[in-house]
Amino acid sequence: MTTEPTKAPPLYPKSHLLAASGIAALLSLALLVFPSSEVEAKRTSNNLDVLTPADRLKEEQDVDTSETPSNAPSPFAQIDNGQSEAENAAQTVAPTVASTPKSPGHREVKVAKGDTLSTLFAEAGLAPGVVHDVLASDRQAKQFSQLKNGQVLQFELSDAGDLQSLHSTISETETIRLDRTAKGFAFTRDVVKPIVRQAYAHGVITTSLSLAAQRAGLSHAQIMDMTSIFGYDVDFAQDIHPGDEFDAIYEQRVLNGKVIGTGSILSARFTTRGKTYTAVRYTNHQGNTSYYSADGNSLRKAFIRTPVDYARISSRFSLERKHPILNTIRAHMGVDYAAPRGTPIKATGDGKVFLAGRKGGYGNTVIIQHGKTYRTLYGHMQGFAKGIHSGVSVKQGQVIGYIGTTGLSTGPHLHYEFQVNGVHVDPLGQKIPMADPIARSEKNRFQQQSQPLMARMEQEKSTLLASKR
Repeated sequence: MTTEPTKAPPLYPKSHLLAASGIAALLSLALLVFPSSEVEAKRTSNNLDVLTPADRLKEEQDVDTSETPSNAPSPFAQIDNGQSEAENAAQTVAPTVASTPKSPGHREVKVAKGDTLSTLFAEAGLAPGVVHDVLASDRQAKQFSQLKNGQVLQFELSDAGDLQSLHSTISETETIRLDRTAKGFAFTRDVVKPIVRQAYAHGVITTSLSLAAQRAGLSHAQIMDMTSIFGYDVDFAQDIHPGDEFDAIYEQRVLNGKVIGTGSILSARFTTRGKTYTAVRYTNHQGNTSYYSADGNSLRKAFIRTPVDYARISSRFSLERKHPILNTIRAHMGVDYAAPRGTPIKATGDGKVFLAGRKGGYGNTVIIQHGKTYRTLYGHMQGFAKGIHSGVSVKQGQVIGYIGTTGLSTGPHLHYEFQVNGVHVDPLGQKIPMADPIARSEKNRFQQQSQPLMARMEQEKSTLLASKR
């Protein structure tokens, strides 16, 4: 049996083998330096978040994952320049940011605690007398001396070191500046008006209205507004319960796409123990602004429920009550609100002060006459608010005095009485009269504003609840 000899592999010149090995090594190194198109695409996408729209467009046009352009620099040249892979990648992706060159005379000084305008001018290289010249040049220039910690003053000096201009950003919407003129320095203020848009907030109370409203994005001022809006019907100190909820459409101020503040509540809805109250902000043709229910009834009543915020009721209206000092059965013709000494006391309705002075066992007392029918009394005051005296008119919610313990009193509290046609009634049980509803002539205009707001609140709430399912 004849066996054919095994063919030996062809022999290549040694120089060819060395060249092939070198090419393989170079290709491996190139793969390490240049990731695949899939990896490159992921890296570029992740970096888009930090690029401007113009830089994104430029990079998307420059990136070609199909093939390497013929005029691309050699990958081996990039390795040979001594840069790391990360540095080369950063050069490939990072956008070029063109910074505005500062003039040789530009100075920036940041205000720190304890700084004065004089120390800041000195830090900028200006003589002490320059501060006086600046402040004396224009009456409004004194605003530069109202310094805030962290504020930046930007100076522009001439080649000779003289002040040419000074400007500073006061807020996100306001900038002030001084520019040298032939007559001295001229002051200007630049104010940018933000865009005002509507925003929606929804919250469910678990512990307090304040925390729920903060979580919903409302400011402290708006929380106080909400308590004021619904304060005629809801006692936010005693009537709030877990599970109560609210909705609101409110104004939001936006500048350059950033929220810089909030404004008025335009409409709101508050539900407590299954009962819902609504409110819509409306300005009539006379320019008077108030809140009304969705059907046009005023939320403002002739009297607010309590003259002291968040006070504790220490004694109620009673015709047979034992006096704590006189130790005799004596009718208690009002309600006592215990609160720390100095707590503000508010007028519960519009009216004219009938008395502001001492009144027997009541001590320091204010009596307010509200038209012909109603009269309220506030006793045991520590003192009266500025401007409160007999004959002066007061507005509902105006501070008229402060909690004290004057007269026959065992501790700091307010004794509050309510009279109807000269007869004492229980302030807590009295049905408080409503203020006037929307005028008939304004009804259509009010509905044109209120209906879209109420409908949007309902739509926003439905969308929010659906997203949580």
